[in-house]
Amino acid sequence: MATSEQVKALIRSHYNDNSEQFFATVLQIAAHEARQGHSELAHEIRELVDKAKKETSQKNILVFPQDLNGLIFTEQPGLPLSSLVVNNQLKQRIERIVTEFRQQNKLKSHGLSHRRKILLAGAPGTGKTMTAKVLAFELNQLLHIIQMDRLVTKFMGETGAKLRQIFDKIREMPGVYLFDEFDAIGGERNLENDVGEMRRVLNAFLQFIDKDASNNLIIAATNNLRLLDRALFRRFDDVLHYGLPEQDDRLRLIKNLLGTFCSKDFPSERAAKMAEGLSHAEIDHVCRDAIKLAILNNKESVAFKLFEDLLKERRLAYHTKER
Repeated sequence: MATSEQVKALIRSHYNDNSEQFFATVLQIAAHEARQGHSELAHEIRELVDKAKKETSQKNILVFPQDLNGLIFTEQPGLPLSSLVVNNQLKQRIERIVTEFRQQNKLKSHGLSHRRKILLAGAPGTGKTMTAKVLAFELNQLLHIIQMDRLVTKFMGETGAKLRQIFDKIREMPGVYLFDEFDAIGGERNLENDVGEMRRVLNAFLQFIDKDASNNLIIAATNNLRLLDRALFRRFDDVLHYGLPEQDDRLRLIKNLLGTFCSKDFPSERAAKMAEGLSHAEIDHVCRDAIKLAILNNKESVAFKLFEDLLKERRLAYHTKER
C-alpha cells in the first residue's frame, strides 16, 4: 500500500488543487506497488491515471477553425499559483493580475479596467509559459497558445489575415491567449535585415491589440526583450521579467519536484547550491530524470550522488549546445 509520505502528498495536492502533483504521486504509488510484486494493481493504477489525464485535457476544449489548426494549441491547465516557483515580487504581480481579473466589475464601476495585456520576458525555461498556465487555471479559463513562429513561416504573405482571424476569436471566445515566441514578429521595425512583410505584420498586430476590447487575458512571451519594437511596450498593461531561480527558489523547486523521493537525509540545500545557473526547466529535467532512474533501480528515494551526476550531465549538454 501507499507509504505515509505518499498519502500526505496526495492530501496536500488535493487541498492545493494541484492535479499535476496528484498524478505524479499516484504514479509513485503505482511504482511502489510494482516493486512489491503487485504488478496487476500497478497496471490498473496507471490506466486510471492515463484515463483521468485524457478526460481532463479533453473536457470543455473548444475547437478552432480548420484554417487555424496547427497554429493554436488549446489546453485546460491544472497548475495552481502555489506550483509556480518565482521570487516574491514577481508572484505578487501575478497575484495582482488574478485579483484585478476576478474583480473587474468592481474596477469598471469606478471607470477603471483590469490588467489583461501582459508581456512576459526572460530566458527560456524560466517560467513564462508556466505563468500563462497558472493564470488560466486561477481564472478558470482555457489556455490558447498561438505558435507565432509557425504563423510567420507557414503563412508568409497571409500572416496579417491569420492575425485578424485570431483576434476575431479572442473577441468571441473566452480564454487566456498566449502569443508564444513573440519575437518572431515583434522585432524592431527599423532593423536593416527586416523585410517589408514583417513590418506589415507587426503593424497589423499593434492595430489589432489596440482595438481589442474583449475581457480576455492576452499574454505575449519573449526570450529577448531587447529585440522587441519599442512601440509594443505601451500596448501592454504590465511587463514581467523572469530570471534564473535564486537559492531559495531552487531549494523549493527541488523539494517540490522530488516529492516523496526526497528522503530526510537528502542534502537539499547543497543540491540547490549545485544547481546554481540552471533554469527552472533544467532543474525540472534533472529531478524527473533522477526519479525515473530511482524507480527503474527499485529505489524509494533519490541518492544525492545520482542527482549530482545528472546535474553535471545537464550542464555538459547545455554548454555543448552553446558552442
